[in-house]
Amino acid sequence: MPVSAATETKLREAMARLLASEPLHTDGALTKENLAREAKVSHATVHRAEEILAEWDAHVARPVLRTPGEVQRDETIADLRKQLRKAKVQVPQAQAKFDALATVTANLYAENLALKKKLRSRQRLAVIPAQDG
Repeated sequence: MPVSAATETKLREAMARLLASEPLHTDGALTKENLAREAKVSHATVHRAEEILAEWDAHVARPVLRTPGEVQRDETIADLRKQLRKAKVQVPQAQAKFDALATVTANLYAENLALKKKLRSRQRLAVIPAQDG
């Protein structure tokens, strides 16, 4: 289903603004998504405008290049995502170790209290009053 004349006009005006680096509603990147946003139409509408898409593809045949800053940013994001995945695996492992250590500590504390009690009991028995002779 082709687009209406009004929509075609919106798309052509949006394309002209983007190609002239004078966007009103986008960051100016030459993408079909930005073409839709710049024209204030849906992405699906852009894909129904086959003639306009052919013109767009003829003007934007080159790949979208990223600046060195964008490349660095994307690499940093990828690295941070990798670190996050690794951390998400390590957290449950660390929690399991923590729980085990807490259990051992509680058992040792209870044993320590029992031994102290036993020691005090033995010390009381070992103290025998001296007899005068």
